Amino acid sequence: MRLTAPPRRNTGRRDTEGMAVASFVLGLIGLVVLNLVLGPVAIALALIALRRNTPRRFRAWLGFWLGVADLLVLAVLLMVNGGTAWTAFG
Repeated sequence: MRLTAPPRRNTGRRDTEGMAVASFVLGLIGLVVLNLVLGPVAIALALIALRRNTPRRFRAWLGFWLGVADLLVLAVLLMVNGGTAWTAFG
C-alpha cells in the first residue's frame, strides 16, 4: 500500500537546481559570517547537485568554489589574528 504519490521525473531536477542555488547563496554569505559552518555546507550541496547532474552546473561550481574560499578566508584570518574569530561587524 502506497501512502504517498509516486515520484515525478521533474521533482528531482528541481531539487538539484535548488541545491545549486542554495550552495551559491550559502557560499556567498559564508564569506562574511559563519565561515566554518556555511563553507562545508555549500561544498556539500554543490557536490550533490553536480553528482545528480544539475542543469545549473555553473552556479553549483560557483557555490563549490565559494565554499572553498570560505574555509580559506577563515584559515587566513585565524592565522593573522592569532586564533581569534573574525566577524564583519567588528
